Amino acid sequence: MIGAFCRCVSHFFKKLLNFVTMRRLLTRLINRVLLLSEPFTPAMGNGAELHTDGRRRMVVGLGNPGMEGTRHSVGMAVLSALAARLGVADRWRGDKHVSGEVIVSEIQHTQVVLLRPKLLMNVNGVSVAKAAGKYGVQPEDVLLVHDELDKPLGKVAIKHGGSARGHNGVRSCVDCLQTDVMPRLRVGIGRPAGGASVERHVLSRFSREEQQLLGLVLDQSVDLLLSQLTHQDDHQSPSSPPGGRQAAQKRTARKRSASPARAEDT
Repeated sequence: MIGAFCRCVSHFFKKLLNFVTMRRLLTRLINRVLLLSEPFTPAMGNGAELHTDGRRRMVVGLGNPGMEGTRHSVGMAVLSALAARLGVADRWRGDKHVSGEVIVSEIQHTQVVLLRPKLLMNVNGVSVAKAAGKYGVQPEDVLLVHDELDKPLGKVAIKHGGSARGHNGVRSCVDCLQTDVMPRLRVGIGRPAGGASVERHVLSRFSREEQQLLGLVLDQSVDLLLSQLTHQDDHQSPSSPPGGRQAAQKRTARKRSASPARAEDT
């Protein structure tokens, strides 16, 4: 009887593994199809918006369009806070060629593109890859901002490349850019309490109590983004090969903290 139970459990997990694998393959296929549906051409570029010289950076707020107030789209909230801090919050404009909304700005002589994808989280990478191509931004100069289940609300952390750690939006970016060197700002949202559904948790809105802490988190996140954007020496050169984990091991850890929001460097 025990043997029959073990075989049943083994069969269940094989089925589950096959389902997860097929889902990831399907998402990857959708990424590829969307990228090929409207390939970037030089005619799409807008040279008047960016200078012809200097290194270009891009900050992306990952999330779901129309769900900006949810935990899963906290990256978009951070990007909106960054735009407000820079005094360019009224300059968002839709760009059909990159399937998103963009702002082109400058921070201490560094040309910066802010991007809010208008595609679902699982295929955000399509928008990121198109925008990187249009504006001439290298993958190592693309900074992704996204929610992080494994950190509680109130903690933010910089991650220098590496695996997606189960985040579908980051996985889509890695797939579409074909590298994992992109630095990330991980904004903690915490895991659901009491065994509640993770999917329902990430798609829900912050409580009134959480909203009070969220304002401090957004301020801390913007501080970290500005620090990253104005310290270019800590980033890989465009000629560096892919390999976010190895690059991260060679960098000096930079930690900043503020109460109650805390910043980490991982």
